Amino acid sequence: MSTPAVATAAEGATRIILVHGSCHGGWCWYRVATLLRAAGHRVDALDLAASGTDAHQLRDVPTFEDYTRPLLDALQALPPGERAVLVGHSFGGLNVALAAEMFPDKVAAAVFVAAFMPDCTNPRSHVFEKLAPSDPMDSVVDAEHVPPSVFMGPEFLRHKLYQLSPPEDYTLSQSLVRVTSFYLSDLQSQPPFSEARYGEVSKVYVVCEQDQIIPEAYQRTMVAGCPVTEVREISSADHMAMFSTPVELARHLADVANKYA
Repeated sequence: MSTPAVATAAEGATRIILVHGSCHGGWCWYRVATLLRAAGHRVDALDLAASGTDAHQLRDVPTFEDYTRPLLDALQALPPGERAVLVGHSFGGLNVALAAEMFPDKVAAAVFVAAFMPDCTNPRSHVFEKLAPSDPMDSVVDAEHVPPSVFMGPEFLRHKLYQLSPPEDYTLSQSLVRVTSFYLSDLQSQPPFSEARYGEVSKVYVVCEQDQIIPEAYQRTMVAGCPVTEVREISSADHMAMFSTPVELARHLADVANKYA
């Protein structure tokens, strides 16, 4: 018999909540979510506020906590004693970190997939600001918008995020990406995440080695600066690992869900 592509959910395996990055939505997980559900895992691919199919506009979402609210509400709604594996991609790592800070007892593990992973020493914005800026190409930034807005342009997406992903997924993104914010001033004003809460949550980092927006070297710098339980690697993944290497990513997430059940 052939080995299944994705490990079957173990009895009592934790729920997996998939968190998208900037300008994207829960839709970007459709390949990975399908693979995980076919293997029996309970998966939620939610939309953060003013993202995906969420009805809010960016002007309705002034703070980073407001932006993260759908994830916080999903954790708060878990039945007593139930925990979830949180998977954050890209900027979604900061949303996962906030959720772990606020509800550490509800997080079985926090998984960072080519994601910003803050430490417990620096301001919450530090891990984002420390990354050397990339050429924004045709992206559009409006510093006067409240909150300051950013929209990733099609050429930026094609060459920096989706360079190894299937063209049909890049085409899909052109219909679904939305304007968002990095909430830098809000994040700068917040204290570091705490050792007693976020710091105590088990962390797994998935390094995407062909990433051109958060390069492999910077991913490993974040790992060195914030203790993790384990590091996993995908050698052929671009930034959008859920498109470029969906089976391999789903395998890692299924393993983590079973391991931390």
